[in-house]
Amino acid sequence: MIRLFKVSVPGSVVALIVSEAVLLFCCYILAVSLTVEAPDVYLLDENGLWAVGLVVAAVLMGMYFADLYEDYRIKSHLDMVQRFCMVLGSTFLLQALLNYSRSVSLVLPKWSMLYGSAFTMVSVTAWRIFFSGAVSKAMGGRKLLFLGSSAAVAELISAVGETPKLGLRVLGFLDSGPEAGDTLCGAPRLGSIGDLAGVVKELRPDSIVVGLADRRGRLPVDQLLDLRLSGIHVEDAAVTYQNIFHRVSTRDLRPSDLIFSAELGPNRQKMALQSAYSLLIAAVGILVTLPLMAAVAVLVKLTSPGPVLFRQTRVGFKGRLFTVYKFRSMRQNAEGKTGPMWAIKDDPRVTPLGRWLRKLRLDELPQLFNVLRGEMAVVGPRPERPEFVTVLEEKIPYYRLRHCVKPGITGWAQINHGYSDTIEDSIVKLEYDLYYIKNLAWSLDAYIMFHTAKTMIFGRGAR
Repeated sequence: MIRLFKVSVPGSVVALIVSEAVLLFCCYILAVSLTVEAPDVYLLDENGLWAVGLVVAAVLMGMYFADLYEDYRIKSHLDMVQRFCMVLGSTFLLQALLNYSRSVSLVLPKWSMLYGSAFTMVSVTAWRIFFSGAVSKAMGGRKLLFLGSSAAVAELISAVGETPKLGLRVLGFLDSGPEAGDTLCGAPRLGSIGDLAGVVKELRPDSIVVGLADRRGRLPVDQLLDLRLSGIHVEDAAVTYQNIFHRVSTRDLRPSDLIFSAELGPNRQKMALQSAYSLLIAAVGILVTLPLMAAVAVLVKLTSPGPVLFRQTRVGFKGRLFTVYKFRSMRQNAEGKTGPMWAIKDDPRVTPLGRWLRKLRLDELPQLFNVLRGEMAVVGPRPERPEFVTVLEEKIPYYRLRHCVKPGITGWAQINHGYSDTIEDSIVKLEYDLYYIKNLAWSLDAYIMFHTAKTMIFGRGAR
């Protein structure tokens, strides 16, 4: 796993992106060599390399937006080819826009673009088929031995088995006591905790992941220390959980894990920096989207009775109440009979226009003014209603920790989990929020904003 933007990314995915970038560059350079009279002059003296680099960047970006890096295993060759065609079509459109804007120096010659795209379609498809087979198997050899069988360990074993791109392999687990079964999510029980040294000697794991539900008197500290000093990586299951799921497991979370964490994110400097760039982004965002907001306001007014803006009290930084602004996407007085309730899938209270506004996240645009007022940041945990906060704080440990940072228009939980309409969903979202708070940084905010753009373009996760 490689840590980028405060997020652990599988090494196989990074290797795939880098290898495909090189492959794309070679395809278009070859196309230029075959179609341009003096390719060296064009590439070196006439901005040809910049034009090729722009095309390669556009194709890689398109592949990311088309989810071609979410799971690189080939499930359907037809689906993969269709996605590549969509990506290349978008790249041709970008080239046309550049040509129309008279940025001719950044536009590849017509035949170079056609030949390069044909080479790309064939070579990248072939490379994907090869990579998903031989290469991914070669990179999937890091062996894990689990010490304990907590709920977090069970989730980790399942995730490793279902996600080959992680490059991990579970050997099994060790645990003592009658409550420990012979298998855990398909992984075999290799013995008791006292068998640790013998099992390590026999199976030679790369990492030992400690996930004992109760460690008092059970944790073999001396043996683990000896193994650590011998070169075997020893890691707490909570750390492995965060690296794989990108959220903090609240079931195994101890207050000391947060109190003594060296990476706990919300310090004064980071929050001051976040406020500064949030204000700048909000100001620019309002100027750029003002015509769009005006058009949306007119459409809301014309399509349903009621006010254009929806105002609602939410819980913000340090538990302070504030009024959040959104374009109204529901019928007027939608909760008059039901009282406060979560949004649900295919919510009947949402107007026809409101469904599109929510799908494209356009109903959230007025919250840029909340950011200008200092009540919100661009990125952070979504602000919740006080009626729900009261209930959730009683039922969910650590829920109040969400309020130690400013709420955001978008957030880590939103791009990973979407809406919540149950206590269980709220727990999962809290785990994502705690991960965000622990890793608060401008780089993570940039990653979230970039991914939010992808969500808005494809309209995913709306209700």
